[in-house]
Amino acid sequence: MGKTRLEVFSDGVLAIIITIMVLELEVPHSVELTALWQLVPGFLSYVLSFVFLAIYWNNHHHLLHAATRVTGTVLWANSHLLFWLSLVPFATGWMGETSFAPAPVIVYGFIMLMAGLAAYLLTTAIVRAQGPASVLAKAMRRDWKSMSAGPLLIIGIALAFVHPLLACAVYALVAAMWLIPDRRIELAGGNEPD
Repeated sequence: MGKTRLEVFSDGVLAIIITIMVLELEVPHSVELTALWQLVPGFLSYVLSFVFLAIYWNNHHHLLHAATRVTGTVLWANSHLLFWLSLVPFATGWMGETSFAPAPVIVYGFIMLMAGLAAYLLTTAIVRAQGPASVLAKAMRRDWKSMSAGPLLIIGIALAFVHPLLACAVYALVAAMWLIPDRRIELAGGNEPD
């Protein structure tokens, strides 16, 4: 199977996820600007989730751009990632509706942690399909962001039990670490500019 179908399918799923999230944003029932204040938690959770999804989309693009083979394992690993990302609108809405109550913030962090694990498994499957001597395999060796994101998300989940807003700050820190897309592939020569 060519990677184009996988890219198009993944892009479509991510576009639908983002669309669902924005449709979940509540519209004020008043014409007063003060009515917007009640919507701040929902909007903030939307912004955080949108940034996370944009980061996944960017890095997914770079990863698949460098891939030369798509195997059955890669297809299932990609579906596994999309499964966890598809749960983001649910957790985002719950977190915003409850003004960042502990349980929704814990669930949100768990979904982000599992999406990170799924992204790691997808990367591993793609690297394995390319072979150990591939540019992609060499580029993926140094990975400080992935190595620190998981533990930070676990810390955020633990913090959510006592102070959910601190947990959200940790989640935002993880997102900030990834705002600049993973350039290891480009630096290794695995991506030509689009």
